Amino acid sequence: MDPQQAQDECDCAPTARERRLLWPAMNRRSAIGLGVLGIAVVGGLAGPAIAPAFAATYPSWPEVQAAKANEAAKAAQVTKIEGLIKALTDDVAAKNLIAEQTADAYYVAQQAYLEAAYRAEQLQAAADAQAATAKDAADKAGRLAAQLYRNGGDDTSLELFFSDSAVDADNLLARLGTMDKLVERNNDVYTDAITARDAAQGLTDKAEVQRVERDRLQKIAEDAMVAAQKAAAEAQAALETQQTYLGQLQAQLAALKDTTAKTVAAYQEGERIRIAREAAERAEAERKAREAAAAAGGGGAVGGAGWARPSGGRISSGYGPRTPQCGQGKGCASSWHLGTDLAAGCGAGIYAAASGTVRMAWPYSGYGNYIRIDHGGGVGTGYGHLSRIFVTSGQWVNAGQLIGAEGNTGNSYGCHLHFEVYPPWGGTTNPVPWMAARGVYL
Repeated sequence: MDPQQAQDECDCAPTARERRLLWPAMNRRSAIGLGVLGIAVVGGLAGPAIAPAFAATYPSWPEVQAAKANEAAKAAQVTKIEGLIKALTDDVAAKNLIAEQTADAYYVAQQAYLEAAYRAEQLQAAADAQAATAKDAADKAGRLAAQLYRNGGDDTSLELFFSDSAVDADNLLARLGTMDKLVERNNDVYTDAITARDAAQGLTDKAEVQRVERDRLQKIAEDAMVAAQKAAAEAQAALETQQTYLGQLQAQLAALKDTTAKTVAAYQEGERIRIAREAAERAEAERKAREAAAAAGGGGAVGGAGWARPSGGRISSGYGPRTPQCGQGKGCASSWHLGTDLAAGCGAGIYAAASGTVRMAWPYSGYGNYIRIDHGGGVGTGYGHLSRIFVTSGQWVNAGQLIGAEGNTGNSYGCHLHFEVYPPWGGTTNPVPWMAARGVYL
C-alpha cells in the first residue's frame, strides 16, 4: 500500500478502545449496551433544557420604543431581553449536545449491527462452501463404493480369494492386500464425507445464530436512528430560532442601553441591513461552494439503470477487512471497512448515487459530516467525511444530484468520500460489484 493510499483510507467503524472511550462517563459494559442506554439517556435529556418561560413572546420594536421612554419599563425590558438571549444560546447548546450524544449512540449501534451482518454473511458463505465440499465427498464415496461392490455384497471379496489366478499363497496375499486397501480407502472417503457434512451443518448453525444477533442489533440501530433524527431536527430548529431572533434581540438591547439620541428606528434599519447582508453572504458562499464542488473531481453521470457515480475519485480503500492504521491524533482505524473510499480531492463534488429521500444530513460521529439516502425497497446509500452538506433531511434528491463536497471530517486521514451501500437484505455490501451491476464502475 503506497503512503498516499494509506493516508486516504478512513476509519468508519470504532475499534474496541474507541467504543470504551466513546462515552466514558456512562461506564457501560459494552458498546451494544451503550447504544440502548444512550437512547434512554437521551430520552431523559430530551425534556425542556430551559425554563418553560422561554416560550414567552419576543418584544416588538414599538414595545422597545415605548419602554425606552420610562426607566422602570426600560430596566424590565432589558432584563427580559437579556434572559431571552441567554435562553436562545443555552437552548442551542443543550440541543446540540443531545444531538451529538444520540448520533454517537446511533453510530455505535449501527456499526455493531453492520459488523454482525457482515459476520453472518461470511459464516453463511463458509457454510455454503463446506456444504459443496461435503457433497463432493459424498459423491466420491458413493462412486468408490459402487466400484468396490459392483458385483454385489461380498462377491468381490470372495472372487479375490478364490480367483483362478490365486494359485499360490503369495498371489493370494497380494490380492488380500489389494482388498484391504480398497476397503481402507473407502472408509477414509466416507469419513471425509461425514466430517465435511458435520462441518457444513456446524457453520450453518453458527450463521443462523449470527443472523438472530444481526436482527436484534438491527432493531437497536433503527431505534437509535429515530432518536438521532429527532434530536438533530430539534437542534436545527433551535438554531433556526436563534438565527431568527438573536440579532433583533441584540439590536433591541443595544437600543435600550444606548444613552445617545440615536433612535430605535435607526437600530431597526441597521438590523434590517445586517440581516440582508448576512443572507447575501451566505447565499454567495453557498453558490461558490457548489460551483467548486461541481467543478472538482467529476462524477454524477447517470447510467441507464438510473444510478450515478457518487464521486469522480479513484478507489483509495476497498470493502472488507483491512490492516488497522493510526494517525493525526484521531485514534486507530478499525479493521472493519464496510464501504469503498473514493478520493478526488478536497472540495470535490459528491453526488447522489440514485434518486431517493435524504434521511440523515448532519455530523455523525466517526463518519464526520454524513448523508444517508433511502432509495426505496430497503436500499440505501451513505456518504461520509464530507466537508460540506448541500441537502437537508427529508429532501428528495435525484440520481447524480450534487449533495455535498469531499472532505476530511470525522475519523478520516485524508480528503475522500467513504461510500456505503445498504442492501435490502441488511447490513452493507461491497459497493464495487453493486454499482457495476447497475452500469456504474467505481
